[in-house]
Amino acid sequence: MGLLSQADIYVRRSSPLHRWEPRYKLMGFFALMLAFANVRDWRLILPMLATITALYRLAHLPLSILWQRLRYPGLILLGLVVALPFVAGETILWQGGGLTLRQEGCLALLLISARFISIMTLGLLLLATTPFVTLMRSLRSLGLPSLFVDMTLLTYRYLFDLGETLHTMQTALRLRGFGQQQRLRLGPLAALAGSLLIRSYEQSEQVYRAMRLRGYGSAQRFSTGTERRSPWHRVGFIAILLTALGLLSANFWLSEL
Repeated sequence: MGLLSQADIYVRRSSPLHRWEPRYKLMGFFALMLAFANVRDWRLILPMLATITALYRLAHLPLSILWQRLRYPGLILLGLVVALPFVAGETILWQGGGLTLRQEGCLALLLISARFISIMTLGLLLLATTPFVTLMRSLRSLGLPSLFVDMTLLTYRYLFDLGETLHTMQTALRLRGFGQQQRLRLGPLAALAGSLLIRSYEQSEQVYRAMRLRGYGSAQRFSTGTERRSPWHRVGFIAILLTALGLLSANFWLSEL
């Protein structure tokens, strides 16, 4: 089960972030992501982590889902930046056995890791507190072209069907003895990929014809389905926006010192 499908388990919960109007949530989280991505000073690591911790507690989500989502991307990131403490910078903290630990590299590693955790956690909070369809509708109401929204929704919908088809075809291959031989045979794998590609193309043609018969493409009013007018939604957006601006201002001020 993928990230989106597992995150859908938590979208029906009740919390301040779940009840927040999706359009304000999208704009606020996007502003906060931009602020996190532009932080360049290690002294802002604690404010970043404090902000994301407060938002995560507001969502009332278990810590286990955060660990599950960050585990594998975190390993990839670690593999890319693990050498930084030993190659970046001039201030030596420790030296021995042919290795030199440098202060600037350690700080860079901490900053990159903090930004990664903060941005990924924001993305998780967005997916785990907002139904995916509502998220796409909100993006469309904010000006995203309808073609992009429709393509994303259809991709999301039929990825699970293609996954089930792939699983069925793999089971059929195993029942016919494929995979029991010692040598890897590329012929059946190529046939499996080709068959899956043809089936997905034929299914896309059928879906498009069915949509055209039902009036797809005609002008119609599109609602987000979440017309909430409470002023607290705007207050939350303003608070997030001020936090993002505060981080950017502090980053600029610290860089000028």
